[in-house]
Parts: sequence; C-alpha cells; structure tokens
Amino acid sequence: MTALKYLQAYPATLQDQVRQLIAEGRLGDYLSQRYPEKHGVQSDKALYTYALDLKQEYLRNAPAIDKVLFDNRLDLTHRALGLHTAISRVQGGKLKAKKEIRIASLFKDAPSGFLKMIVVHELAHFKESDHNKAFYKLCEHMLPGYHQVEFDLRVYLTWRDMQ
Repeated sequence: MTALKYLQAYPATLQDQVRQLIAEGRLGDYLSQRYPEKHGVQSDKALYTYALDLKQEYLRNAPAIDKVLFDNRLDLTHRALGLHTAISRVQGGKLKAKKEIRIASLFKDAPSGFLKMIVVHELAHFKESDHNKAFYKLCEHMLPGYHQVEFDLRVYLTWRDMQ
C-alpha cells in the first residue's frame, strides 16, 4: 500500500481513491483536468499585486501588507507552503508592525487555483491567527470550495513527489 504523507489526515476512502488513480497512472490526468490553467504570477511584484487585490476585495479592514514574495527557502521539508509574519519594531516613540507573506517558490509553476488557495490561507491569518472554525469559514468566504482545493493541492504534492 502506498503511503500518502500529504493525505494522512483524510479518510481512508479518499486515500484509496487516490491510490487507485496512482495505480492506473491517471493522477496527473485528474489534476490537469481539474486545474488546466496556469497563472501568470511569476515575479514578487506580481505576487504582491495579486495578494493586495485579494485583500482589498475580502479583507479591507485587515492590516496593510508590507511585503509579499516567493521564497526559495520554503519547501515541503519545513512543512510550509506559505508563511505570514508580523515583525514589530520600535522606531522613535512609535511601534511599527510590518506584515509579510512568503509563498513557496514551487507555486510559480503550479495551477492558478493552488496559488490562490495558499494566498487566501495566508491572508486569512491576518484576521484569525489559529486554524479554527472562524479561520476556515473566512477561507471558504474568500475562495468558495476552499476545502476541495486544499485536498487537491495535497494530491498535487503527492503527484509531484512521484515525478
């Protein structure tokens, strides 16, 4: 039986369906059929604009984003596909907080739905710090079908490991 490290938290029936697609050699076809389009976001500047547009549409009252970039150091060994950080510094008599989002560079070549899911996930952390019910409700609001895209992203990571 194939170990599916990205899908361990999912029910055995779903894991068995993925194993069946792997055995039949159809996992890549499944993914390309569901996510045929690639995105055009290839630079840090374009990623910043992309994230800012999503923030403006859904999270107008959230703190401003200071930096958004693709990070070569984020990878699956650190179990991080994206990171959000808030760095606070004292400048003079004021406390300045900078909000940053870092997205793993592997998403430069991923389908557009996966990039959007990761950006939505990191933006949601500006409102909800924990992975709780309110957090996932916000993710679902910003990206209808969020949970399916997250599952498919894990299937995509499984497929990438097989390549």
